[in-house]
Amino acid sequence: MKYAAIFIAMALAGCSTTGPPPEPVPGSLTYGRVAHSPYPPGTVVNNTFLGKWGYRTFEKYVVQPDGTLKLTSQQTAPDFLVF
Repeated sequence: MKYAAIFIAMALAGCSTTGPPPEPVPGSLTYGRVAHSPYPPGTVVNNTFLGKWGYRTFEKYVVQPDGTLKLTSQQTAPDFLVF
């Protein structure tokens, strides 16, 4: 039993929840340029757009102290809007 606890502790020590930072894609607010925001630092700005092959892209930005936007989260999902 004590070996199981040691194994679990070693396995969890090798895990990391941080990956590479998300990269802007065409349609992102910061794709190919530096975007500034009039909102106060720390404000979260959401952006949603229809991306490649009809997939919906959801992004979250945080306003930095100098007013620039930093991309913190990016998710892609199928677009279920029916016309």
